[in-house]
Amino acid sequence: MILADEAATLAAGAAMARILRAGDIVALYGDLGAGKTTFARGLLAALGLAGEAPSPTFAIVQAYAPPEVRLAVTHVDLYRLRDPDEAEELGLDDALADGALLIEWPERLGARLWPSALRLDLRAEPGGGRRLTWQRPAAWESRWPPSTFRS
Repeated sequence: MILADEAATLAAGAAMARILRAGDIVALYGDLGAGKTTFARGLLAALGLAGEAPSPTFAIVQAYAPPEVRLAVTHVDLYRLRDPDEAEELGLDDALADGALLIEWPERLGARLWPSALRLDLRAEPGGGRRLTWQRPAAWESRWPPSTFRS
């Protein structure tokens, strides 16, 4: 799927918000500036977050819970992790009990990434825009991409 601009990337995040459930894991891959945080901001805004979500690059973990959003979401940026073992201290499994997990730089988890995660990859396109591709496990086959995105 081609996302022509920032508005399209925000809209893709909003589409994800409509289908997101507690226990879901969305892994966002892509280089610096690829649009991972923009996608996350679209998702969080569609879940009801007022104002712009900060990038969790320095905090690493940014949690959102009702009534701030309609579904609890833990937004994680693992860019600064040097070793997959460091992720154990973040309590990411706990976030899945009543909410969803949105992970930027999931490759920093190594083999620890949950097999049930929807893997989204954002890449810059020559001439502008982003290409969004995905790998979806069985649990996501009927949900992603949303029907509004299907041709």
